[in-house]
Amino acid sequence: MSDYPVPNSLVRRTGWPTSLSHPVVTPLQPSVVYASPDPDTLDAQYRDGSGYTYAREGHPNADVLAVKIDMLEGATRSIITGSGMSAVGATFLGCLKSGDHVLGGHQLYGRTLRLMGQDLPRFGIETSLADSTDADAMRAAVRPNTRMILIEIVSNPTIRVADVTGIAALAKEIGALLVVDNTFTTPRMFRPFDHGADIIIHSVTKLLAGHSDATLGYVAARDPDLREAIRVANVSWGMTPSPWDCWLAERGLHSFDLRFERAQSNAMALADALATAPGIKRVIYPGRKDHPDHNRALGLLGGMGGNMLSFELTGGRAAANAFTRAAPQIAFAPTLGDVGTTLSHPASSSHRAMSVADRSAQGISEGFFRVSAGIEDPALLIAEMTRAAAATL
Repeated sequence: MSDYPVPNSLVRRTGWPTSLSHPVVTPLQPSVVYASPDPDTLDAQYRDGSGYTYAREGHPNADVLAVKIDMLEGATRSIITGSGMSAVGATFLGCLKSGDHVLGGHQLYGRTLRLMGQDLPRFGIETSLADSTDADAMRAAVRPNTRMILIEIVSNPTIRVADVTGIAALAKEIGALLVVDNTFTTPRMFRPFDHGADIIIHSVTKLLAGHSDATLGYVAARDPDLREAIRVANVSWGMTPSPWDCWLAERGLHSFDLRFERAQSNAMALADALATAPGIKRVIYPGRKDHPDHNRALGLLGGMGGNMLSFELTGGRAAANAFTRAAPQIAFAPTLGDVGTTLSHPASSSHRAMSVADRSAQGISEGFFRVSAGIEDPALLIAEMTRAAAATL
């Protein structure tokens, strides 16, 4: 039996049991607050950043998760946030000021586009977008006050591949921060710090956690001063990650490599099957030779295509409704990276705030879908999806 201190009559004064052995599974620590022995110790903790005081400022489960993702990304002392968008928000808040300009890739996650287009301007921060597959187009959009360039390696939802080499050289030339949202690619396919990025962002909610039961974000900064500025913004604006979600994400991370390999294999097989299926107008997957950025993907992504693909039906909204109703085994849900395949319709979810004209300019029609391949039996997955495509005719 563990050495358990004898309790007394005071509330919360019973000590934690001690043991010569230790738990194999990371303990869940939900405590919001941590008691210090005296004011001098508390002062030292705040001064040195050692230990824990209040969970909004950090807690063990967040730190354990951060270290493990850092190992994948080649980063140190990263920050776990309450969601993927809070990771984006904390980066903006910590690194930008009124009068700065942010240049973004024109095919970013819909909520990131809204943040840039509607929210940052309220704080006096200028924003604009340019084609991230073309470094010359990005260069043409640079302004004298450009402080930050934000891109996704593989864009959401059109699965285009950014010209990272050219954009990284541009950012270095003009002295701007290069921020890479690595959610789609994950460090299994691409490590941004190895390619000139200054800051890495993840929605841990997606493939890293992998089970659609934890909502978290991640930010890593190469410069310690930037890292501290982002950390302070995260704490001050209350973007606190839940210990429970951190615990779940760490558990999911243990199977990340295995899940990634199976999901990527399924995505490739599904892309090939849909490319010849009746009712399908086009399929977009970096691993296919007909992808517009296939050669770039081969070089940047090490020959991998990832678990994300998109396709367009020959019909419009009616066909989209018919497809989802005919595929009851595929979750129609605005997420990605789950163990099960999920299907997303950008026009009615992630990019619904964009005008029809802007969506059309990016190739997002009412018949356009994004697929996050899961780890199912590929034969069952293909059968369900091709049957659904046929139901649209």
